[in-house]
Amino acid sequence: MHEHHTASATWSAAAQATLHCLTGCAIGEVLGMVIGTAFALHNAATVVISIVLAFAFGYALTMRGVLRAGLDVRSALKVALAADTVSIAVMEILDNLVIVAVPGAMDSGLGDLLFWGSLAASLVIAFLFTTPVNRFMISRGKGHAVVHQYHH
Repeated sequence: MHEHHTASATWSAAAQATLHCLTGCAIGEVLGMVIGTAFALHNAATVVISIVLAFAFGYALTMRGVLRAGLDVRSALKVALAADTVSIAVMEILDNLVIVAVPGAMDSGLGDLLFWGSLAASLVIAFLFTTPVNRFMISRGKGHAVVHQYHH
């Protein structure tokens, strides 16, 4: 059984899975950081909003694809949870640690290069470190591998 999945566990497949995850995470992360910064929320509240939105958008993007493949909403949610939870969690831990670690990034405004630069750098770092995690998961028939049967 593992041999079937190992063949598709290429770096390219892992990068594509991570890019898919990054899209949803980035939408949620950027939106959360913009909301938190625009409303001058406490840094912790901004991070929580960003994480919640990253998971919501990440799951929604996967669900959109599997719903198109004919799954019902409950089944699509199960596929999204199985496919994306670990990847999004790793990505969110990494990108939020980077943003919090960059001096002044959380306190910079929407017009500051520090805000956008640290946010972009955090997403690149998250992508680079999450890709091997996704490759490992795919090689074991987990993570994004559960979505492959629904791709057209």
